[in-house]
Amino acid sequence: MHTITVKDKIFSPFITASEIDNAISKIAVSMNEDLAGKNPLFLIVLNGAFMFAADLVKKLNFPCELSFIKLASYSGTKSSEKVRELIGLNEDLSGRTVVVLEDIIDTGITLGDLMETVKSKNAVEVRLAALLFKPKAFLKSYPIDYVGLEIPNDFIVGYGLDYDGYGRNYPDIYKIVE
Repeated sequence: MHTITVKDKIFSPFITASEIDNAISKIAVSMNEDLAGKNPLFLIVLNGAFMFAADLVKKLNFPCELSFIKLASYSGTKSSEKVRELIGLNEDLSGRTVVVLEDIIDTGITLGDLMETVKSKNAVEVRLAALLFKPKAFLKSYPIDYVGLEIPNDFIVGYGLDYDGYGRNYPDIYKIVE
């Protein structure tokens, strides 16, 4: 891995593709134990979680459904703390186990709003899975059921994560060089 430039920022190597795969495998083992027989609906938060979701569901050995929602709360390298729903939730969640898949949880504001929306649609159980979690940035208190890796509060790109729409395509994750 080497330093990369995304738009006007420089990023250094942080998490390898192999480490990402190991973290996803760990989550899949837990889900295969916890969710077998529940026919869950995986609600994938776009755009960032698409790579995580694709790699995760290939490791699951039970029937499930996939759906997508698109939310936005970032502008540049900072959270706006205002969540915008760009593609909404259209499925009937009544009586369903719903697992929200997110690439990264930092402040938790975006997911807090989404979790309330999902619960209001009568899901019988709502779980949350994130590839990455920034505990020092987390402002909420809801539980996160599955976490791949805990990381410091650095701005990162790669493996679905972006800077103004760029950088998602890298198989590894890079952190910003200050």
